[in-house]
Amino acid sequence: MTDTLIIKDLLVRTVLGVGDEERRDKQDALISIALITDTAIPGKSDKIEDAVNYRTITKQVLALAEQSDYRLIERFAEEIAALCLEDSRVQGVRVTVEKPGALRFARSVCVTIERGNILG
Repeated sequence: MTDTLIIKDLLVRTVLGVGDEERRDKQDALISIALITDTAIPGKSDKIEDAVNYRTITKQVLALAEQSDYRLIERFAEEIAALCLEDSRVQGVRVTVEKPGALRFARSVCVTIERGNILG
């Protein structure tokens, strides 16, 4: 069984990029996270302690973004994935980091990575 818990379009303000202005000023980034986990037990028990707590993960990602000094969205995505996989109930994770306005004439640039057992 493969169940997926999704945090979609989390907006963060972070230092991310290689240009001087990107290194100096925080900018918007959108993060989407798909957590592969078994939801059968929390689905039956209705207890937060049986579930992957997406609020906790969101707070951890926000803290990571707040202290970010990454140059590449690929590195930022790797760090988010590693953070998510620290919860033993998360079997796999798909992380998308999107940087709006990174390229002229493009709405955004993004990277999607998959780590762990993404098929559940």
